[in-house]
Amino acid sequence: MEQASRIRLSTRQIEGRETWGKKIDFLLSVIGFCVDLGNVWRFPYMCYKNGGGAFLIPYCVMLIFGGIPLFYLELALGQYNQSGAITVWDKVCPIFKGIGYAMVLVAFFVDWYYNVIISYALYYFFASFTRQVPWSVCDHDYNTKYCFEPSNGPEYYANVTYTDESGNEITEIVNKTVSATTEYYERGVLQMHHSEGLGNLGSIVWPLLLSLLAVYVICYFSLWKGIKQSGKVVWFTATFPYVVLFCLLIRGVTLPGSAEGIAFYLKPNVTKLGEAQVWVDAATQVYFSLGPGFGVLLAFSSYNQFNNNIQRDAMLTSIINCATSFLSGFVVFSVLGYMSLRNDIPIEKVATEGPGLVFVTYPEALATMPGTSIWSILFFLMLVTLGLDSSFGGTEAILTALSDEFRLVKTNRKLVLLLLFLFYMLVGLAFTSQGGTYLVFLFDNFAAQYAILTAVFFEAIAVSWFYGLTIPTERISDNIAEMIGSRPAFFWRICWLFLCPIMIVVILIFGLMNFENLELDGYPYPDWSMALGWLISCTSISFIPLMAIYKFLNTPGTAMERIIHNLKTPQQWPEGTELENGMNGMVLGNKPVTDV
Repeated sequence: MEQASRIRLSTRQIEGRETWGKKIDFLLSVIGFCVDLGNVWRFPYMCYKNGGGAFLIPYCVMLIFGGIPLFYLELALGQYNQSGAITVWDKVCPIFKGIGYAMVLVAFFVDWYYNVIISYALYYFFASFTRQVPWSVCDHDYNTKYCFEPSNGPEYYANVTYTDESGNEITEIVNKTVSATTEYYERGVLQMHHSEGLGNLGSIVWPLLLSLLAVYVICYFSLWKGIKQSGKVVWFTATFPYVVLFCLLIRGVTLPGSAEGIAFYLKPNVTKLGEAQVWVDAATQVYFSLGPGFGVLLAFSSYNQFNNNIQRDAMLTSIINCATSFLSGFVVFSVLGYMSLRNDIPIEKVATEGPGLVFVTYPEALATMPGTSIWSILFFLMLVTLGLDSSFGGTEAILTALSDEFRLVKTNRKLVLLLLFLFYMLVGLAFTSQGGTYLVFLFDNFAAQYAILTAVFFEAIAVSWFYGLTIPTERISDNIAEMIGSRPAFFWRICWLFLCPIMIVVILIFGLMNFENLELDGYPYPDWSMALGWLISCTSISFIPLMAIYKFLNTPGTAMERIIHNLKTPQQWPEGTELENGMNGMVLGNKPVTDV
């Protein structure tokens, strides 16, 4: 066969498809997406709650046998097929195309509230540019008589004088046990006290809405020109958090009480290893931290050069992500130990997770340190950059998936992105209202959790068992060999076939068995809101069976012929094409890349 008819794997790309400017752009984008706010506010608490240092045993087990294999599988799938989350299934197994739509919808719903949380951090960032940060004092109109300033600590049996609604001056003896940082977050920033819950969200908090607008402006101009533009932005947004984390770690370990906090974080309680919930928590933390199922890994890897060593990248980025979570634990618990000592409160009452950690507990600690404003600026800028990277990934997953599936979107990327963010801003009116935090909490619990796990389960089943209708995992192993010159080890194939799907099913079962109606700060969520939450989850999941039914009904032939046709991998490349391995120049064969 003539040399001209060969396709060299080292240069094989879909004509006109954009690629990363540099390899490091891809790596930083993946790391930036995986290392998000959850690494700071969730992992340290999960470690403390589930046996301290002993939690690292189930965490590492779940990472090795579940997280990294799925992470690797999704990156390989995207790089080989050079397609986003929807179109990739046309080249793999058409009957499972609904998985792609489910991934896009999950990313879409998550964007609704995740960018609002980033706007909280941006609000705090701007508020830090003062000589005295506003969450350090109790002299605001919204403060209550129970407020104490972080520099003074809680006060008991304190005389408080205030003027009532009739203008009378009243003196009371009260316990000042509510921190100024708590009241600033709940009453000053969110203004939750003006809302009665989801039934009455109250009015818009305009500073938050303006902060949200700023977030979308940053995202738009970082993404509008494609991955070459965003690949440059992540050089700052993906690396800056590490600079701040190390600065905060150095500052934290020099504080009094920090050693006790770190010991509390790491002290192993091996008896916890016998509890099934600990292992489920470890698996859940791993899966949601690495982020398979959002369509982001498929999108990012689809812009790689074809023979990029994706196995090495998967190992490197996933290990960096998990090491960052572990490092964050030292940063957080060194400060929690300091706060426990300073306020004479048991550390288990100081330890918390979620927004309360980064918008209340940590700012309270910063308010007691010299150079409060500088530390606050660095801390909240770190939160903003952590959030933006993940937001970039979610939006790019949506754009890549839709661009590959619909040519109109591809040719009008800037307009589509603008319309998408305008819609997000419209939705953001509710999320930035005085009761918006109740919506954020609702979506945080329903938008991704069950839908992502379901999508990843079917992704693993489809690629491992049905891709190519050959020996299980044979086709994806051949694909990887064509890209990097060697087949994946037996370990990876066993994980894809059995361990990963089984782990996901166990997580889903435990999650459903232990499910309880939501409650936030004493507000029980009404039944209709729970129904709305399940509707959000089921909307994404429903596309998996609906698209399978659609494919079945629109294929001619008998029932069995329709099923086989939609399970079969379509031909992608011309007949007679020789494949030359870009690693060593050896001809692999004369059949199409995706011929069954």
